[in-house]
Amino acid sequence: MPPPRSSCFPETSSVEYNSSQMRIAAHVPFNPSPRPHGTGFACSLLAVLLPASILLCTIAAQPVRAQAAAKAKELRIYSIDVEGGQSTLLVGPAGTSLLVDTGWPSVRGSDPDPYQKGLHDSGMPDNDGRDVQRIQAAMKDAGVSKLDYVLITHFHVDHVGGVPNLVQRVKVGEFLDHGENREDSDITRHDYAAYIKAIGKTPRRIVHPGDTIDIPGLTTIVLAADGEHIAAVPGVKPMPNPYCASEPKWELDTTENPRSAGILVRYGKFRFLDLGDLTKAKEIPLVCPENLIGQVDLYLVNHHGFNLSNTRAFVDAIHPRVAIMNNGAHKAGSPEAWQTVHESPGIEDLWMLHTAEDSDAAHNSAAPLIANLKGGADGAYLKVVAHADGSFSVMNSRTGQTRQYPAR
Repeated sequence: MPPPRSSCFPETSSVEYNSSQMRIAAHVPFNPSPRPHGTGFACSLLAVLLPASILLCTIAAQPVRAQAAAKAKELRIYSIDVEGGQSTLLVGPAGTSLLVDTGWPSVRGSDPDPYQKGLHDSGMPDNDGRDVQRIQAAMKDAGVSKLDYVLITHFHVDHVGGVPNLVQRVKVGEFLDHGENREDSDITRHDYAAYIKAIGKTPRRIVHPGDTIDIPGLTTIVLAADGEHIAAVPGVKPMPNPYCASEPKWELDTTENPRSAGILVRYGKFRFLDLGDLTKAKEIPLVCPENLIGQVDLYLVNHHGFNLSNTRAFVDAIHPRVAIMNNGAHKAGSPEAWQTVHESPGIEDLWMLHTAEDSDAAHNSAAPLIANLKGGADGAYLKVVAHADGSFSVMNSRTGQTRQYPAR
């Protein structure tokens, strides 16, 4: 018969250990038989040490819990390098995720499809799933494994082309877009059809100006979609825009660009604006004769920094504190658009995803503010961490350096 258990060690149920716990346990000797002498002392010693050990564990756990609580109160925004297209990941304070656009499709140089040949002739490289891999890298950093929402701003290939690759690798809760393709071009019709086929039975919602996207902790409002714009933004008092008087009248282009679905995201006092590829004739009604948007903290520069967008009356009215230009090495980053944003009142920094290699040094930001330098490896992203008090930071994943922007 085995010796009776000491009263200090009552019967317990069996416990399964993971490998880490087993390694720790292997270094702790344990004799299940009670010692013939000193049992009372052992029990007394354990009675003293056990509460102390619990207290130490509790104290040690506090920083971890504090970090988790702080992270839960953040809005994270990733401007992902998809080589001159758009893909922007937002993760709200409760962990809900929204991906705005998906970058380019995966194409192969041997593909005989004339459509694919057209992409190559336009300078698009083979990428073999490059963009979805970069999206997944940002998701991993953000700690999310699925996308609650994917918003497609419009149906140009550098925005919607990555959807077929994305749905093969990532679970998506709902797709959002502005509705039917409005552009009379074979390539855009092809991309729209590929998008509809790829999403299959995944829920799809057509958004209209004034609609909201349900992301707990955030207010996410659709400002523009399918060529229309919001009449009034809740919580924003329209103000006369003095910059309108000197702004020329711009012609409306007939592409998908002016149909872009654009959003304003608010987290406490923090404001983020993403209007896709909205062009000049559709920017102006949002700010003239009155500014309907108000001022923003972070501006994703319209249309990758093309001079077809970013009117002075628009950029100066929204008064961005920080801007991110999601240009490519040889796409957009126009000197005129760069200059307009750089000179806008109140701007502190203009970040870029790439050096605009077809521009000059005077119209590129300083190297620390560029994610991917000329001739360097591609794929670095810019990560924004925002707080409800209006403070935020921008981290350049190429350098690992972070710049802080305190609350105002």
